[in-house]
Amino acid sequence: MKSLTAERRADERIVLGVFDALLARRGEPIRYAMMTDTPVGQLGLALGPGGLCRLDYSSDEDRFLAGLLGAFGDRPLIRQRAALDGVMRQLDRYFSGRSLTFDLPVDLSPVSGFAKRVLLAATRIPPGRVLSYAEIAGKAGNPKASRAAGNALHHNPVAIVVPCHRIVRTGGSLGGYGGGVENKRWLLRHERAGSW
Repeated sequence: MKSLTAERRADERIVLGVFDALLARRGEPIRYAMMTDTPVGQLGLALGPGGLCRLDYSSDEDRFLAGLLGAFGDRPLIRQRAALDGVMRQLDRYFSGRSLTFDLPVDLSPVSGFAKRVLLAATRIPPGRVLSYAEIAGKAGNPKASRAAGNALHHNPVAIVVPCHRIVRTGGSLGGYGGGVENKRWLLRHERAGSW
């Protein structure tokens, strides 16, 4: 009987510790939702006070939340689909082909330096066009850093809206893509950016 009581007290301490940790979170909350019915699979979406801060290919909500905790660990996370309705409407228009551009505030503040310049340069590539890794590196200020540009694009926190899929290898092959090469091919065909 004593061990059951000791176990219960230990469980209570754990629960209270987690509760205290949750209450200690400070700052503006990150609101998130999952978008399940897209041509490229399930997407995880997150919105902070500065705008859309995550758009991930995520087949698993727990994995998406783990990524949010890693990036925004001390901020409250709130599942709130209504907060992301505008983002989802624009994504629906994109996927249906009614509009291939986005008018959304995007928060790239966690990204800095050359990587941020690469992502900002990618936002200026219009639908239906592609650049090579070397070209995007040049637009970001270092034409010899195509490998670093590829790394920055692979870690793009706001896929599709920051169109890293519009970057291909010199010579025209697709190259890699954090959301999978098949999704990259689908997006480029959808935007009529070549035969791929």
